[in-house]
Amino acid sequence: MSEARASTVTPIAAPLLLASAQDAEWSESADVVVVGWGAAGACAALQARHEGASVLVVDRFEGGGASALSGGVVYAGGGTAQQRQAGFSDSPELMHTYLQHEINGVVRGDTLARFCRDSVANLEWLEGHGVHFDATMPDHKTSYPPDGKYLYYSGNEMVPAYGSHLPAGQKPAPRGHRVVAKGQSGATLFAALRKATLKAGVQPLLQATVRRLVCEQGPDGRAARVLGVEVWQMPAGDTRTARHAELHRQYVRHRTFRAAKAMACLREAAQLERETAQPRLVRARHGVVLTTGGYIFNPELIAQHAPHTRKGWPIGSAGCDGSGLRLGESAGAASDALDNISCWRFITPPSVWPQGLVVNRQGERFCNEQVYGATLGHELVEHQSGKAWLILDASLRRQATRQCLLGGLWAFQALPALAMMWLKSVKAPNAQALAQRIGADPARLEASIHAANAAAQGQAEDAYGKSPDMRHVLRGPLLAMDISIGNPLFPLATLSLGGLRVDEDSGQVLSGSGQGIAGLYAAGRTAIGLPSSRYISGLSLADCVFSGRRAGRAAALA
Repeated sequence: MSEARASTVTPIAAPLLLASAQDAEWSESADVVVVGWGAAGACAALQARHEGASVLVVDRFEGGGASALSGGVVYAGGGTAQQRQAGFSDSPELMHTYLQHEINGVVRGDTLARFCRDSVANLEWLEGHGVHFDATMPDHKTSYPPDGKYLYYSGNEMVPAYGSHLPAGQKPAPRGHRVVAKGQSGATLFAALRKATLKAGVQPLLQATVRRLVCEQGPDGRAARVLGVEVWQMPAGDTRTARHAELHRQYVRHRTFRAAKAMACLREAAQLERETAQPRLVRARHGVVLTTGGYIFNPELIAQHAPHTRKGWPIGSAGCDGSGLRLGESAGAASDALDNISCWRFITPPSVWPQGLVVNRQGERFCNEQVYGATLGHELVEHQSGKAWLILDASLRRQATRQCLLGGLWAFQALPALAMMWLKSVKAPNAQALAQRIGADPARLEASIHAANAAAQGQAEDAYGKSPDMRHVLRGPLLAMDISIGNPLFPLATLSLGGLRVDEDSGQVLSGSGQGIAGLYAAGRTAIGLPSSRYISGLSLADCVFSGRRAGRAAALA
């Protein structure tokens, strides 16, 4: 295979089956072995150490994973110190009722209630490990707040349809808690967790992959209890190992604006792993915890389960190749929701864009434009074949341009928006002419605009529940921007949500028959959890804390 086409996916083999643990030559051992050192892995390791277990953590690169590359937002509520300081009232019950609209029953009701009840304590637990939060809020709804702003509405809390449970007169509470940092906060979040993990005495094995589980063979000849893992690690002091680390740093540096360069770095790193890494067996006396992230960088799994999302822009870590998922499945684990890919079509900021109209190829509205980006993206990709247009008028474009230039937006927010409005938009004097230019049905587009304008003028209710302050009378000339999946100027981000089925009380991985697999646990995006139906910003990191601590505790006490 040529380097240009070399796979970046970690190879996973069938388990090594032993009659007993004494039949293997183990190079080292620990009570708990955590596979993957992102937020979930760090939280699992810290909790296991708190329970008195010795812990070893394995990572393909140098730790951090998708968590370090994220925005560092933790979804928390129920009355956090930051919410109270900002003047908002919240409770676990209100948080629970809201999240029921988002998670769609992906976890049991009592699991969701426990997540909400523990939310304040889990945020304080992070603070106790050196993670800092703040109560300052941005002026407008945004996909990600600017520097100096750390508490925000990170989901659909401001959308009328999601607020019917609130007491009369009570404002919805913001629950997006961004880690205090200059620049995007994920790296700062993981730096604190990394420091805490090492301080707690966790032993790291870096630039290493787990390629198969070591299991005790059951009476039926198949894998029974998990005894440990087979680790393939790059040799210390080798120039190729140094090159491997540098390639990953280059991947991180180039992944946003030079995707082809980033993937070339990842391919070379994977080739070095295949050529150089050496195997050894590591014993896990109590349990193995799989926390390697999702599978968005596994093209075979995406082609198999969600081929309609392949034109999206995958986000996450280079290690999100489904290795933890495949390790679990190799031992008979059940997986679920592998076809569920979160598709993010954020149209705010600029904050006035949602006052325009989003229409499908026929020119018909299909969603409330003010909803959270992953909610809009789901409707667009799953129900509109990934094709849609955002319609603005000259007034909205002027306001949006002013915010992009003077509103303190991030470059990744402002530059694509400016390019879309001024370089790539389709313009026309009226709805009929615009429909002809974008291939929509003139009558349908005109009817969509007429109905929305009537709602904006108070003559009717908005058909999709847009709040009055987000309605706008569109007047010609009009412009349309292509917000479809696959637009290279305006990428639509994708993130995998499915994973291994786990016992919701312990994080123990379940077999196809629903029985727990002895010695095997999973957390974060390797497992089914709170975000595995619909994603909202911060819910994945919050679930990493919740599920990571759960799995670490159970594995340590097994």
